[in-house]
Amino acid sequence: MQKITGFFTELMRKYLPDPFVFAIGLTLLTMILAVLVQGQGIVALTTSWGKGFWTLLAFTTQMAVILAMGYVLATAPLTERFLDRIVVRVHDPRMAIIVATLVGGIGSYLNWGFGLVIGGIVARKLALSVKGVHYPLIIASAYSGFTLYGLGLSASIPVLISTKGHPMEAQMGVIPLSETIFSPTMLVTSLVVLITLPLLNAWLHPKPGQPVTEIDRTLEERTRAAQAAIPADAGDEKTFASRLNNSRLLSGLIGLIGVVYVVLYFHGGGTMDLNLINFIILFLGIILLGTPIRYVEKLNEGIRTISGIILQYPFYAGIMAIMASSGLVNTFSEFFVKIATPHTLPFWGLISSFFINFFAPSGGGHWVIQGPFMIEAAKAIGASVGHTATAVMLGNAWNDLIQPFWILPALALSKLKLKDIMGYTVIMMFWIGIVYTVAILAWG
Repeated sequence: MQKITGFFTELMRKYLPDPFVFAIGLTLLTMILAVLVQGQGIVALTTSWGKGFWTLLAFTTQMAVILAMGYVLATAPLTERFLDRIVVRVHDPRMAIIVATLVGGIGSYLNWGFGLVIGGIVARKLALSVKGVHYPLIIASAYSGFTLYGLGLSASIPVLISTKGHPMEAQMGVIPLSETIFSPTMLVTSLVVLITLPLLNAWLHPKPGQPVTEIDRTLEERTRAAQAAIPADAGDEKTFASRLNNSRLLSGLIGLIGVVYVVLYFHGGGTMDLNLINFIILFLGIILLGTPIRYVEKLNEGIRTISGIILQYPFYAGIMAIMASSGLVNTFSEFFVKIATPHTLPFWGLISSFFINFFAPSGGGHWVIQGPFMIEAAKAIGASVGHTATAVMLGNAWNDLIQPFWILPALALSKLKLKDIMGYTVIMMFWIGIVYTVAILAWG
């Protein structure tokens, strides 16, 4: 097993570039296809690309908010205390792997930004607490739970298409979550992943006598000592402005108003969508952090995690504009119409989504590229639109296990390199591929 993981680690290290390079490459590829396949002129495609470049600003903001504010929730004091209570009860390395996977998975199911961060945090805590834990594997295991976001409450595509006014509403309408992530098949699939993935990860742990790489506890102790040397009230003046910044009353009042709105929203028959999810995690974070200034400080930390989204989404919008104006959307949809039946189209959506995610490693940006031609194909042959969209979402979440774009937060928290964990996530990817493929073929 060590030889297999080592092989895949080296393969990814050599040939997988930065996600922004993929965004540029996919833009160039789309332009070439528009010229060669559709016969569009250079001037026309460049014009359509430029006009479409900023058409996803609202959606970009929604995705950035999910990640940044999810970070705030994951690092709130109450969350830290909850994780500490879990960690003190774990003493066996394999059980530590299972717990890290479950925390990362459940966190990602609730909110993908929250899960990305909380998984890395609990993995580090377990690695420090439990002797004999293979550090690269426990970080990889915590990250592997991220695949559950594709089945969860912040699954980008299902949540987006359940929101009124989404970019493709005119093409496909609004699809309720009961037809996507809350369908019986997807709920069962979530349970299967939540049970089997932690067991697989525990099985990957080195056996007794095999080499184990533990966390550098000396470095951690020096870091904690340096932080403890800084007075908690350093630079804090008891001014009127300072009292407002640190007012629990202000945070409590605005948090209570946010809670009341959510209750009224659901009482009035409202349904879960992307904007409401962001609203909930914003005001829940304000309540958990306790004071306005604490929330601002944590949010400033979280904002460092959203640079990739802000940089790449405009390029995906430009790609979408080229595909629409050149006719590539119709060409691709006709291809799937020819090879698929109403029952097998979601399967082909899953497989194609897996490979497209190498180039567009974000559920939202990914959907902008693949969604138009998959939905056109579904409408042409009478396949379920919700089923097809969910298959695209699962292909995205499946590929994320080996997609460097989303592993970066875990690497930043763990201070590991991509090559340290990629070999393990490739093995996990193979198993998740089997589960998702069976689920999509069995559905319907």
